[in-house]
Amino acid sequence: MPPPPRDPDEAHPPPEGPGGARLRTGFTTGACATAAAKAAWRALLGGGWEDPVTIVLPRGQTPRFALETRALAPDHAHAAVRKDAGDDPDVTHLALIEARVRRGAPGSGVTFRAGHGVGTVTRPGLPIPPGEPAINPVPRKMIEEAIAEVSAELAQAPDAEVEISIPGGEALAAKTWNPRLGIVGGLSVLGTTGIVRPYSCAAWIASIHRGVDVARAAGLAHVMGATGASSEAAGRARFGLPEHACLDMGDFAGGLLKYLARHPVARLTLAGGAAKLAKLGQGAMDLHSSRSQVDFAALAALAGAAGVAGAERIAAANTVLQALQEAGPQAPALAQAIGRSAAAAARRALGEAPVAVDVLVCDRAGGVLAFVEAQE
Repeated sequence: MPPPPRDPDEAHPPPEGPGGARLRTGFTTGACATAAAKAAWRALLGGGWEDPVTIVLPRGQTPRFALETRALAPDHAHAAVRKDAGDDPDVTHLALIEARVRRGAPGSGVTFRAGHGVGTVTRPGLPIPPGEPAINPVPRKMIEEAIAEVSAELAQAPDAEVEISIPGGEALAAKTWNPRLGIVGGLSVLGTTGIVRPYSCAAWIASIHRGVDVARAAGLAHVMGATGASSEAAGRARFGLPEHACLDMGDFAGGLLKYLARHPVARLTLAGGAAKLAKLGQGAMDLHSSRSQVDFAALAALAGAAGVAGAERIAAANTVLQALQEAGPQAPALAQAIGRSAAAAARRALGEAPVAVDVLVCDRAGGVLAFVEAQE
């Protein structure tokens, strides 16, 4: 495999990993697709192969990418770049991003096609209209600018057909939001800066936002934000929601609620485990165990206010599961109180947005411990 591109973001160091080691930044699929398309277009126009190929990112950085494969035919050129996502757990890390370019009709500009492993948009609400390849606006703009740069240098028209492929992309897409967003056949070509910053969570939160957009465009009046697969399954079984009404919120309650405050849907169900919802009720908007913890003294006070006995034992519990066990036959009342506190926190985060909130509190197996109806 060719060496990874140089780090483009030295002025903004990435976070540190275990032991204080600096985590490496990486590059988006959009940046890799741009590099491959630029190299192939130059070769097709007779300018030879640029390898490594330099591109300009939206913030002005100029990383270089080694080509993994390249081929020139009379009517097209093909180049591929191996994606390096740095130390981010990106599903497309080490995927091959391929570009095949052909001359376009005079005056056509740059047109895009989805090759194997790149999806096609089928639902409204996304930045790209239905029927188009799932190549997002910023990567399109980067590719168009790279085509224009090479065309100007070689004094030829910037009319190009660009086909992006990601071998194995259809299987990888099953691990992403694409199926429920209505993107079929493969992955999306993404990126707003060209750079992947390790564990930034930006991609997940962006997927939540796109899920809200798709639900609104489909006219849905009820969506569900779930913290995991078990709670999502419980909510779908209870409400009969279609897949594109279900938002894989994970730990990012704030990412969902803040976006819904600006882009409301009439009804929101929050479905999750008792521990994560207890943290939400205590004001946490990021529910990950490394970034928020349950305040068991506050949980005991909540239990007491709900008439649940054993506050001292609840305050001394190590987990919310243990707290529920300490509540004994009053565990449903404690779960209901947790759900009410989570609903109240969500309504505060939503502000004046016209969104009714109900909460489904689940156990680890997806069983329902409590349901809090809107405005309860």
